Amino acid sequence: MPAPPAHGLRFAFGTLTVLPVKVTRWDRDAARGGMLCAPVAGLAVGALAAASGVLLLLLGAGPLLAGVASAAVPAALTRGLHLDGLADTADGLGSGKPAEDAL
Repeated sequence: MPAPPAHGLRFAFGTLTVLPVKVTRWDRDAARGGMLCAPVAGLAVGALAAASGVLLLLLGAGPLLAGVASAAVPAALTRGLHLDGLADTADGLGSGKPAEDAL
């Protein structure tokens, strides 16, 4: 039986963020619903990141601080989920080696 949408949302937020969400189903249907709802979790994380940057700018902080906060908020909310991939990409692009060796 397919999981109701609420289970998918809870699964997405519970596995992709640090937000306190109680995940009640851990089966294949809930995981499928969670992956379908993953963009909603990403949108929430992105909105919180943008809001932190805009709020800092409105409070008179400089653009560098607002930019750092806008990058730090999603890292904190997702437990650094994508920072490892970003670091690997930077290593490959910044290595100065031919493409085959950089891979």
